[in-house]
Amino acid sequence: MLPQVIIIGRPNVGKSTLFNRLVGKKLALVDDQPGVTRDRRSGDAEIAGLKFEVVDTAGWEDDDPHTLPGRMRKQTEVSLIGADAAMMVIDARAGVTTLDEEIALWLRSQKVPVVMVCNKAEGKAAEAGIFESYALGFGDPVPVSAEHGEGIADLFGALWPIIGDSEARIEAEEKAAAEAKATKVQQDRDAAEEAGEVYEEIYEDIEGPLKLAIVGRPNAGKSTLINRLLGEDRLLTGPEAGITRDSIAVDWKWTDPRSGEERDIRLIDTAGMRKRAKVTDKLEKLAVQDAKLAVDFAEVVVLLLDATKGLEHQDLKIASQVVEEGRALMIAINKWDVAENASSLFNGIKEALNDGLAQVRGVPLFAVSAKTGKGLDTMLGAAFELRKTWSKRVPTAALNRWFDDALNANPPPAPKGKRIKLRYITQVGTRPPRFVVFGTRLDMLPTSYERYLVNGIRRQLGFDAVPVRVNLKSPKNPFAS
Repeated sequence: MLPQVIIIGRPNVGKSTLFNRLVGKKLALVDDQPGVTRDRRSGDAEIAGLKFEVVDTAGWEDDDPHTLPGRMRKQTEVSLIGADAAMMVIDARAGVTTLDEEIALWLRSQKVPVVMVCNKAEGKAAEAGIFESYALGFGDPVPVSAEHGEGIADLFGALWPIIGDSEARIEAEEKAAAEAKATKVQQDRDAAEEAGEVYEEIYEDIEGPLKLAIVGRPNAGKSTLINRLLGEDRLLTGPEAGITRDSIAVDWKWTDPRSGEERDIRLIDTAGMRKRAKVTDKLEKLAVQDAKLAVDFAEVVVLLLDATKGLEHQDLKIASQVVEEGRALMIAINKWDVAENASSLFNGIKEALNDGLAQVRGVPLFAVSAKTGKGLDTMLGAAFELRKTWSKRVPTAALNRWFDDALNANPPPAPKGKRIKLRYITQVGTRPPRFVVFGTRLDMLPTSYERYLVNGIRRQLGFDAVPVRVNLKSPKNPFAS
């Protein structure tokens, strides 16, 4: 793991803007109003070759621990455990406030080295605030403008004495790991050649962490479920709807109870998705947009339902969006421990899914409880199997044997007496599985026959429950012009 640097400060001093500047992309949501960030968010940063993990935190507020701001502050305090360094950020134009002094007092009681960062330091209006920051007791401040990228290089000089040696050690470990992986890939390739098989590069991706996104409507229990899996209060939860704003990725090792094997998972929590007509707040729009980007990043997506509310139209809409993006979809019914008429509820949801998701039949459905942990291991085991199916490649010879059988069992129609000739099929990609059918007069092929081919691929070639793409391609007519 890279050295970890935590960004800490009161609300609206520009912590998320600095985070985005350091990671080189707009990962964290940013807005003029305070309190946008609620959960810790991490990313890989680099300054002049110095690599580290930077963590954005919620604004530090002096509130009752049971309130939402109080719980956010607790999350910020926990983030410092195990960190290599902290950057305390103040607004140089506003100067040092009472809350800044309180944060500094707490940081001085910790064992983590602190770098003083004065943000919004552009112009003469910031000079007084920069001088005031010396009183906080963290040595020479680093004036920066996160919004304009000024002074970021100066952070190198402040961080290098703290994490430089650690970063060099990490780089050596990464190099050794890369060499070991290259050796294993070569061994797999040699073994495949010896067995007379074709080595498929795509299967290297299956060995990486499973990218698993949890999506659903607000208050379905997404953050609570991830906390249950991790065994800690990593994500902010509570009775308030819409607590999660940023899509938060957490790397985690899951022990498969069936084999005892440790498997890597990147869990991705997302903001709740309401009906578009109900989303009027600017921040909620940004949060939903961020959740959709998280779906694009994921391999397997779990749509979490609330057992006390059942399946709603918005759930089917979210599911359709996931399938349209080509992700492997699973559905979990949460709060099963308080569900009424559980058996009829499960069967009713299953039947409604088959009717509402005609493009993907047999989507895996699980009954789970984030509160008790029921069904979570079963769900995770199935997610790995689903990713394997989503990443599978069928050899061309076997694919065309199936194709010939499908054509013999149900020949394509001949509209207006014109024969449609389907010649052969090939798989051109995976994740999701993509196929191309070659033939003539394919523009006349009915949609129902395309659906027949897609359903056959799913049922007979083992692609059940994953989105399958089939394109039709005819040779160009050299005499068309």
